[in-house]
Amino acid sequence: MSVKVLLVDDEELIRAGLRAIIDAEPDLEVVGEAEDGTEVLPLVTRLAPDVVLMDVRMPVVDGIQATRHILDRVPAAPKIIVVTTFENDDYVYDALRAGANGFLLKRARPAEIVRAIRVVVAGDSLLFPEKIRLLAGRHGLEPGRSGLREAGLTDREAEVLRLMATGLSNVEISERLFVSVQTVKTHVGNVLSKLHARDRTQAVITAYESGFVTPG
Repeated sequence: MSVKVLLVDDEELIRAGLRAIIDAEPDLEVVGEAEDGTEVLPLVTRLAPDVVLMDVRMPVVDGIQATRHILDRVPAAPKIIVVTTFENDDYVYDALRAGANGFLLKRARPAEIVRAIRVVVAGDSLLFPEKIRLLAGRHGLEPGRSGLREAGLTDREAEVLRLMATGLSNVEISERLFVSVQTVKTHVGNVLSKLHARDRTQAVITAYESGFVTPG
């Protein structure tokens, strides 16, 4: 079955370019388009996309608000990738904090766009973690302020979280720790549960903001 993608951008040219790239892939399919965040919720409800490519800046309802609307009102919410012109834009970080799964630059190459969609659907790695680290580093607390002590992570769970923050996938973490992929998945699930995070991106943002992990 194809991965269904919804495009949300106020520029028709951007949407047309994304559609051409995505529809050229045998396992991906654009099922709808919107030019403002006001149109997103009805389309998500009707079309049930797997992934939404969401422009951050739109004239009426921006990508941050639209992301919150989806996650608040759609039980089986799609993955959301925010699309932006500026990689260090505070809007991007706000969208990630609102629940977006990752982000893309509008100047990304076609192969990067396709890979991004597949990464968020798989859910076992971060999307462009180096950019997330830069953004988180500008917003995080001083090291040692909290350290997530209240979360009650075991030593192994803490180690897995640190490796997640570097952008390693479950397979890469399993190779690093010499344990099975299933064991890593169990640890990741425990980390998400203890941090009350909906996905890896949210867990890593929490880790940076608490001072548990620092950029570099």
